[in-house]
Amino acid sequence: MFLNTVLVVLTDLAARFLGNTVFRQHFHLLLSAVVMFGPALSLWVSQHSVFAKRSHFLYRIFLRSGWGWTCIFVGSFVFLLSFSIRRSLSLSIRHLSRLGVAGGLWLGFCKLLDLLENTTGSCYEPLLSGPEVTNGQPMLVLREGESKSECLKAGMLWRGYEVSEDVFLLCLCCLLLAEETAVFGPYLSLGGISGAPLRILFLFCVLLLWLWIFLLLCLLAYFPQFPTQLLGGALGCLSWRGLYQGWYRLGPSWYCPGRPGTGLLNTKTSSAEVEDAQLSHDHCN
Repeated sequence: MFLNTVLVVLTDLAARFLGNTVFRQHFHLLLSAVVMFGPALSLWVSQHSVFAKRSHFLYRIFLRSGWGWTCIFVGSFVFLLSFSIRRSLSLSIRHLSRLGVAGGLWLGFCKLLDLLENTTGSCYEPLLSGPEVTNGQPMLVLREGESKSECLKAGMLWRGYEVSEDVFLLCLCCLLLAEETAVFGPYLSLGGISGAPLRILFLFCVLLLWLWIFLLLCLLAYFPQFPTQLLGGALGCLSWRGLYQGWYRLGPSWYCPGRPGTGLLNTKTSSAEVEDAQLSHDHCN
């Protein structure tokens, strides 16, 4: 009983915070500021910290599978919320299709970024000994005719035009989590029934959001790479704006899944309450 009370209090507070108009309207600006000024944290953090090692378990377990973790928790929450309200498999699949669209966009951009790096890059062989080494920094000798895979397999360095895929993924996941979980606050305010499984999934989504923000700060502070990280963050924000602030606003149809909460926020309410809630949700978006 006590744990259930704690769960209800925590999820109610989180839902109210994520559904707040100020948060909804300014979260992308906050994330942009973090990406822009986060590298300045490298002046104060210690390079001997455990987070300064790429082998840290948070990077290995969560960052490398960031999209998978996001799909598991957000997909479960979206499906359970939509299906428990409408009992419609087609409606639940339509809401889940937003994750498929975002995943396809992420994979497509990753392929394009990899192609960009391959076409604009060159292979360099470091000279680790001899008079060419100055101040501990080896001289790099250009090796022509090498592909990226062959270059890295031979233990050499590949230098090309890069965009940070990690920062791109984290920014996209943060914005996606904020959008998909923000509907829970209006749903609760309308008197929607929410059992422990739904609240636990929502809480996991909130924790995952803060974990992605923490990992984003760690990358910017301990592994600053300008301007590749800035470009990655910009690409993530543009992807979110194109989907949630652009395409999804067209409304549900055969070519558009619609915004989060569409067709869900008019349950167990009067027509006036439905209209007010929808207008409030639209204003937040």
